[in-house]
Amino acid sequence: MKGMRHLPPEPPGSDITAESLYLNRRELIKGAALFTGTATAVGAGLQLLSRRPSGGDGGELLAPPPAAPGEAPKKARPRGPYDTDETPTPYEDATTYNNFYEFGLDKGDPAENAHTLKPRPWTVVIDGEVNKPQRVDMDTLQSWFPLEDRVYRMRCVEAWSMVIPWMGFPLAGLLRRVEPTSKAKYVAFTTLMDPKQMPGQKAATLDWPYVEGLRLDEALHPLALLAVGLYGKVLPNQNGAPLRLVVPWKYGFKGIKSIVRISLTETQPPTTWSLANRREYGFYANVNPQVDHPRWSQASERRIGEFRRRPTLPFNGYAEQVAGLYSGMDLRENF
Repeated sequence: MKGMRHLPPEPPGSDITAESLYLNRRELIKGAALFTGTATAVGAGLQLLSRRPSGGDGGELLAPPPAAPGEAPKKARPRGPYDTDETPTPYEDATTYNNFYEFGLDKGDPAENAHTLKPRPWTVVIDGEVNKPQRVDMDTLQSWFPLEDRVYRMRCVEAWSMVIPWMGFPLAGLLRRVEPTSKAKYVAFTTLMDPKQMPGQKAATLDWPYVEGLRLDEALHPLALLAVGLYGKVLPNQNGAPLRLVVPWKYGFKGIKSIVRISLTETQPPTTWSLANRREYGFYANVNPQVDHPRWSQASERRIGEFRRRPTLPFNGYAEQVAGLYSGMDLRENF
């Protein structure tokens, strides 16, 4: 990235300060430009149960039973085939400690500043190498698929992690509905570009809008989810309302938020963090404890809410499900 200044060395592994890794990455962004975003968060309305305006604690309920802020969701269903049985991160932490640079560089900024985002009305374009391109209203899009509960691990590239109960529908269902052509090899995603709603886009901190991509076989994997809620509630603005990607075997920056376009392509699409610093952030971004970030180890992580670090698992613990996607690949070269 142009204008990056020299970054301080990573703290030693014994340092358990929650934001130690994050601060180094934030410095990379600040080296490019000053950030100017402002505001407060509210949730968004969702059609599944009612049309009421969403509440300030994360919005109206998507499905019973409710999960109070700070509590794990009370699930009235058996554990799903891809659910982790690990304890979910408290709701308050998952909705106030995250990266969404369109609303600020600090972990708490998105929760404070994302009230400017208006997740209704909202349309999503699905185009490119498909037989049935669509421009669809978000509520219509959501009505096409039954919502599913998924309790996934989430591992940030900054070496902290959470466990989050998501609600959404498989990305594969949407892709099959639009019928990819024989030329489709990748799926590209684009975030909303609107500096009035996302004030951080007024500064050249990154090359806006935020873009991400997957290989088509990755996107068709049943673990890949388009999330519209978490903890049984509508997805809060600060977590990527109204639609975000969740790919739990990859680092969190692959989970693009506030999606407005999904395009199938023949060639590998650009991705925001690779454009910012290709040496540090690869296209695949699979969680791999054996491949360190150039400025810190990825061998362990700090689970939010825990004091001690824990070992990081290959593919974030989903190796049995997804390792076959990368058979024969050099995962050090294709990081």
